[in-house]
Amino acid sequence: MATEPTTADAADWNDGRDDPILEVRDTNVTYNEGETYVLNDVNVDVERDEVLGIVGESGSGKSMFASALLDAVPDPGRLTGDITYNRADGSSVDILELDDEELRQFRWEEISMVFQGAMSSFNPTMTVGAHFKETLKSHDRHVGEGMTFARRLLEDLYLEPERVLDAYPHELSGGMQQRALIALSMVLDPEVLVMDEPTAALDLLMQRSILQLLETLQSEYDLTIVFITHDLPLVASLADRMAIIYAFEFAEIGPREQIVGDSAHPYTRALLNATPNIDAPLAEMQPIPGEGPAPVNVPDGCRFHPRCDLATEECRTDVPTLDDVSAGSGHRAACHHKAEAREEIPLNFGVDADEAVGAPEPAGRSAASDGASAGGDDGALLSLDDVEVHFEEDQGLIERFRTEPDVVRAVDGVSLDIEEEDLICLLGESGCGKTTLGKTMIGLQRPTGGSIEYRGTDIWEAKAGNEDRRFYDIRSALQIIHQDPGSALNPNRRIVDILSEPLKHTHTNIDRVERRTRIKSLLERVGMTPASDFMHRYPHQLSGGEQQRVALARALLMDPDAILADEAISAVDVSLRIGIMDLMLELQSEFGTSFLFISHDLSNARYFAEHGDGRIAVMYLGEIVEIGSAERLIHDPRHPYTEVLRWATPSLDLESMEASDPPVREIDVPDPVDPPSGCRFHTRCPEAREACRKDTPSLDSLEDADGKVACFREDPAHDYWDSDPITDQTPGDD
Repeated sequence: MATEPTTADAADWNDGRDDPILEVRDTNVTYNEGETYVLNDVNVDVERDEVLGIVGESGSGKSMFASALLDAVPDPGRLTGDITYNRADGSSVDILELDDEELRQFRWEEISMVFQGAMSSFNPTMTVGAHFKETLKSHDRHVGEGMTFARRLLEDLYLEPERVLDAYPHELSGGMQQRALIALSMVLDPEVLVMDEPTAALDLLMQRSILQLLETLQSEYDLTIVFITHDLPLVASLADRMAIIYAFEFAEIGPREQIVGDSAHPYTRALLNATPNIDAPLAEMQPIPGEGPAPVNVPDGCRFHPRCDLATEECRTDVPTLDDVSAGSGHRAACHHKAEAREEIPLNFGVDADEAVGAPEPAGRSAASDGASAGGDDGALLSLDDVEVHFEEDQGLIERFRTEPDVVRAVDGVSLDIEEEDLICLLGESGCGKTTLGKTMIGLQRPTGGSIEYRGTDIWEAKAGNEDRRFYDIRSALQIIHQDPGSALNPNRRIVDILSEPLKHTHTNIDRVERRTRIKSLLERVGMTPASDFMHRYPHQLSGGEQQRVALARALLMDPDAILADEAISAVDVSLRIGIMDLMLELQSEFGTSFLFISHDLSNARYFAEHGDGRIAVMYLGEIVEIGSAERLIHDPRHPYTEVLRWATPSLDLESMEASDPPVREIDVPDPVDPPSGCRFHTRCPEAREACRKDTPSLDSLEDADGKVACFREDPAHDYWDSDPITDQTPGDD
């Protein structure tokens, strides 16, 4: 049932702040003729020139709040309440009273929006420059002056203006697209920038880099930023204040230091503890049980009480109000048990990971198994020997007669062994070759060079030798869990039918009853209890976490020897990631399966590798540049690129949260069609010397630690030490 909104005196909501640019009062968004609330009784001020971070799980109402600020709630939603915009000259505008033309002018000139998917925000048939010109013309701005300002914005975002303006959106990388979209949103010099998950589709290094750029832009252009995200650590380094939203209501709001270091709502504290964190002890990270409610099934009383360990009868019946935690602090929380929450739910990231009770201690690996080997080990489940995967880029008909096609070196000379019941996390930026290498490992992608063996049998020789049954058995033993479970599950079939299909092909001797018995048993084993409630649903009727559990169950039905988990938790909420990883590790032990876990997030890779006594392999432009235990890579990274990934990983430690310059000379990854000579990282590496331009480092074992690294700095006798440093300008330099 929907809870009727409560009202509050508007004077109680200004938090003592003296210059709000936006005042939101008693604001609701409803559907079904006012019966279903997807934003409930919001009262909040946005201070001029501040960064306000809005944090919550998927479906909590974050994006609806963003739409409400621009009066852009999609039909048939109904937006009610008061949203006042205060101009710098002292005049005010009631946003909800503007007519269509006034609203069209207001939305870009006063408040601008940056959406989640940059590619979907651009017209693919227009150049980026044409987007800027169209925006300027539609708001009656001088195009010449506007384009001069656009070039300045692009330069401030470390982009080459002429290259970007002349390019079509698809010709830019994801990070370049997102930065171009930020510049486009600012070309009319708005006062407020509303950003709805603007970095969700990017890897961590680009996320952190963009946040740093936003910090600079916010100061230089006197911007007010409302930054909406599900990733609390990410925005914590940028925000002045933070607001936590749960089940369409604000649960807590206050200064960043109060929200991160002294939060008073059980949900905020649980969300902090559920976030994979490289600084917290593994044993202290706990998922939040259950999932947030749907708008048609909101609990009575406190909306978090079904998932809260502190819930009492009062929580089940009485709606808490968003009240002061301490007078005059601007810190508010909607909880009946604010004091108890701080005492009963300690924050895990304040504990020393080395001293935490119950924190697992990695077992360490022998020198023979702690890194990428030369391949061909008789005991290996999968053995890659100098594997290459190169792709020719598509050409038009005329181009085929004029030029040779460009070749993308997606994977370039990788040797790696995966043992029985092994666990390897592949870590790196988008486009570095992680997924291509993973698909090659499980026989989904034919290598263009080198070999890959499964239990001593070359996979592709088996197929070429017409050993179809052997190849079929190998492919059945090597399974995949895709990044987006929603698109990996047939939307037109029920879960029971989706899971029955592989069994029909691999277990032709079992009947329908036995198939369903196996499916029911496995669904319950992956936490979908009772299974009978889920078997006859369609994928869209499941949450993101439930869809991922179905994808995991489908892979396990084949009783595989190895599973490729390709960004398998990136599509689920932060609060659910630890639970999914714990489940995968439990099932690995139970089924005796090896895992190749692909991630761009060092926190996730650290949790998975340390809990599973596995290794992390760092990839860059098609090559493995470092491999070793998670503990060693985090506390003693030897390759400069690993240090960059360590820097890019958000921390909840307030003392280290302040943004620092990225330890790279260039933000963008080089084109894999034309990778740099010598060490491929030298164009971005702050430690690079002239020797790095010429020579290619090999992946060699470390003498004083586990693992291997491809860096000349580990060889004290290398010519690197006598060559001159490369002194290209670094981002952030004057």
